[in-house]
This record gives sequence, structure tokens and C-alpha cells, in this order.
Amino acid sequence: AERPVVSKYKDRMDKAVVALKEEFSSLRTGRASAGLLDQVMVEAYGSQTPINQVAAISVPEPRSISVNVWDRALVVSVEKAIRNANLGFNPVVEGTMLRVPVPPLTEERRKDMVKLAGKYAENQKIAVRNVRRDANDDLKKAEKDSVISQDEQKRMEAEVQKFTDEAIKRIDESLKIKEQEIMQV
Repeated sequence: AERPVVSKYKDRMDKAVVALKEEFSSLRTGRASAGLLDQVMVEAYGSQTPINQVAAISVPEPRSISVNVWDRALVVSVEKAIRNANLGFNPVVEGTMLRVPVPPLTEERRKDMVKLAGKYAENQKIAVRNVRRDANDDLKKAEKDSVISQDEQKRMEAEVQKFTDEAIKRIDESLKIKEQEIMQV
């Protein structure tokens, strides 16, 4: 058995923090952004495909997203995917181009977004804690197999706990910032 490397657990926790930022970019604030459509999946050529693989997405103005569909045959699919994505968008089709007006958020919609942001944050915290659990299991095993001493195990566990606390703190901070963005009128 090889010596556990504590930094690899930190890397996995960092990934959860990065994943959260990506999920947050798909949550609406008052402004249009290309990231709002990131989670939209389009029925294309018999499978579910991310929208950015079938169209170019741009933001010509603060209240509008343009979706330029590369294959004319997919325009209807793309329109349907955007409509059904539960984002509150009603795309307007103009040839192979879809204009997606971004309506201002209602109070109720803002509250929904804040709830969703909270759910995303909670899921990534669970991911971080799962990494900590894996780390502690690995460290226990390494100690049992005499790869590391009991002192080393304790020291490494403390380090993993420090990484865990840091990751959770970063998640909480990201959530706070995102909530403020969403609630800003």
C-alpha cells in the first residue's frame, strides 16, 4: 500500500467549489448572460445534447440572449428545450436564430432562485463531506496497514478537516454573493 497524499483530497474538494460556481452561472440574476442556458439539453440526433454543442450563444444586450442554431433541422428542438427548461424564457424564432428575451425577475422568481442556489450549495457541501469521509477511511486503512503511524494519521486527518472547513466556507461565501446578486433589483 502507498502513503496517502492529503493534497489529492483538497483537489477533489476544490472541484466541488468550482462545480458550484458553474452551477451558479446558470442561475438568473436580473441580467442576461450566456451561462443562463448552460444547463439546457436539446434533443438532437437521437440523444440529449448540451445546447452549446448545437448553437452559438451570445448576449447582444443586457435583456436578451441570441441563440444561433447551426443546423436548421434542430431549430424546433432548441426552441422546445429552452421553453421547457423551466427558466421562464419564451424564445422568438427568426430563421435559424432564436432571440430569448430575459424578463426582469419577479419577487417570487427571485425567491425560487435563492432556494435553488441554496440547494446547489448544499449538494456541493455534501460532496465535500464525502471526500472527507473517503480521506478518513483511507487514512485509517493506511494506519492499520502500518503505512503511516498513528501520529501521522491524526495529523493528516486534522489537515483534511482544515481543507473541509475551508471548502465549506468558500461554498457559503459563494452562496452569499449569489443570493445578493439574485435579490438585487
